Amino acid sequence: MSLNLTDQRSGFSEAGLRRIRDVLARHVGSGRIPGLVALFSRGDETHVEAVGTMRHDGGAPMRRDTIFRMASTSKPVTMAAAMVLLDECRLRLDDPVEPWLPELADRRVLKRIDGPLDDTVPARRPITVRDLLTSTFGLGMDLTALGTPIMDAVFERGVFSQSATGLGTPDEWMGRLGTLPLMHQPGEHWQYQISNDVLGVLVARVTGQSFESFLGERIFGPLGMKDTGFHVPAGQIDRLPPCYTPDPQTGEFTVWDEAAGGQYSAPAKFQSGGGGLVSTVDDYHAYFRMLLNHGTHGGERILSRPAVELMTTNCLTPDQQAARSDLARNNVHISFGQGQHGGWGYGMAVRTYRGDYAPIGQFGWDGGTGTTAYADPRNGLVGVLLTQVGLSLPAPAQLIHDFWTTLYQAIDD
Repeated sequence: MSLNLTDQRSGFSEAGLRRIRDVLARHVGSGRIPGLVALFSRGDETHVEAVGTMRHDGGAPMRRDTIFRMASTSKPVTMAAAMVLLDECRLRLDDPVEPWLPELADRRVLKRIDGPLDDTVPARRPITVRDLLTSTFGLGMDLTALGTPIMDAVFERGVFSQSATGLGTPDEWMGRLGTLPLMHQPGEHWQYQISNDVLGVLVARVTGQSFESFLGERIFGPLGMKDTGFHVPAGQIDRLPPCYTPDPQTGEFTVWDEAAGGQYSAPAKFQSGGGGLVSTVDDYHAYFRMLLNHGTHGGERILSRPAVELMTTNCLTPDQQAARSDLARNNVHISFGQGQHGGWGYGMAVRTYRGDYAPIGQFGWDGGTGTTAYADPRNGLVGVLLTQVGLSLPAPAQLIHDFWTTLYQAIDD
């Protein structure tokens, strides 16, 4: 399916659009990607491509309203809940989080990243809201530290789980998190994932609502994101394809999560800000267009302009940025080249150098289930590509790369 509006002033060339369609079709035709849905826009011009099928062995065709597991592409969207609280002064950037998250009081910090869990020093200061927003509170997923006692404990105690249902309730999860020392002093080092999950708990405790209900009231509802949440209602489950993690050796399709009866078929005990959302291309497009519009949607203000500017500006120090870039570049065999943007804002990458077709200032993020969503202020561009294939093989990462390359080559102004 393709929607081609006639107004070409927004600057996509017809030849470029044909190349996008051809490249997407080629990936599906390879047999490694069963199906995909892509949406991209500039100005008033929007195009949608739905290619392939819901299952690797056929079945229903992909449609514009197919629902996908967003994985880490959840991060840029769930961050907006915290920004609402900053706008309303219900949170302040440098407030300690202890009044709401007492589990994070009186932290101990490992003397060395690979040391025993009891070889610690006191944290130099309390963890702040800013530390959570910038992913620098001292604990996170670190590909360079796999096999160390602290990373083993993160997995064994269920602080990080690949399963959407494996985290327990927020209070249980925070209790387990509170038994761990920090890997780094608060504010010192950028680390992935866990801070975004903590932030969801913080929002819930500050507001007295579930994380999902607050997001629904302040973000999803006003933006018309009717298909975004932490599970798929029973009456809509046929719109959710299975999620595959192909065998790394053979490439054989392995179902990680089935739709009916799967992890997203019932309300989640733990609403993961780091990776728990399901959504559609249109819902994500609405969110990123709101960010491009400096916080407004349909004449209604969702976030203040300064809040959006803060979220989408690199917030890392030069040392933090260098460490993050090294992590991405030195682990391309694990990430298949994703994550090489340089900077990080609040819950999303912010491009600080031009290493591919995208310009400096582009912001957004990717997900391990084969999802990608970015906005580009310089070109007024939003792109969203969603698949059902996890990054256990290079194929979905190569598809994401080719989507962005062909999207940028289609710009013609």
